[in-house]
Amino acid sequence: MNDLFEPLKSATTESVRAQIRSQAYRGHTAGLGGNTLQANLAILPEPYALDFMRYCQRNPKPCPIVGVSDTGNPNMDTLGGDIDIRTDTPAYYIYRDGIHTDTVHDLRNLWRDDFVAFALGCSFTFEHALQQAKVPLWHIENDRTVPMFATSIQTVKSGPFEGPMVVSMRAIPNARVDEVVEISRKFPLAHGGPVHWGDPAIIGIADVSSPDWGDPAPVPDGTTPMFWACGVTPQAAIKNAKPSIAITHKPGHMLITDIADDAETPIYQSR
Repeated sequence: MNDLFEPLKSATTESVRAQIRSQAYRGHTAGLGGNTLQANLAILPEPYALDFMRYCQRNPKPCPIVGVSDTGNPNMDTLGGDIDIRTDTPAYYIYRDGIHTDTVHDLRNLWRDDFVAFALGCSFTFEHALQQAKVPLWHIENDRTVPMFATSIQTVKSGPFEGPMVVSMRAIPNARVDEVVEISRKFPLAHGGPVHWGDPAIIGIADVSSPDWGDPAPVPDGTTPMFWACGVTPQAAIKNAKPSIAITHKPGHMLITDIADDAETPIYQSR
């Protein structure tokens, strides 16, 4: 476990981002940021940007757009004060020709004038509401990254971008399933309600103990596996599109914004 994780749970978004920017904290962001929106990232050369934006618009459940940068500008002022896409996420995946080649913690040496950055809402956002309702979340309680799976659900294609929907899983006590559905539905910028719960085989998941991303998590007796659309979906699409270079967040390692988690629009306004 990272020694900073527990103290950062009660820190301001600015303090959390400062620890990430300095690389003092490189861990997952589940449970951090309080009542603010967390975001997945996808960074692409400008010739791919319009097709990717269409892909997100055609697949709003896994890819809810909350911010788009100007070409070549790493600052995303619509998401919060002093946010720099190059430094403010704990870890980044580098893809070359659709292949994950590197994991880095700073993009300043890789940033290009033709890059466009996309921020997509993340299900970590509604977890704070679940915690306030005292719903147990194993991955947060055990400082692990939520398990994520590629499914048999296909997204709607745009240009070279296509592929399966990725979902995140949380095991929820049976008696609280309906309550959790209703709580998460209140956060449309963060994937909203689950896409499935119950038998994982129905959505093409053969073994919930073996996630494609993140850490394995138990599904104890008396709980139901629940699955939410996940912002890792674009990473599967990027593998198919094969741009010469693309950058995403490392799954589970998000950008923490200053947008209220219950905001109806994703535009940050200074407080």
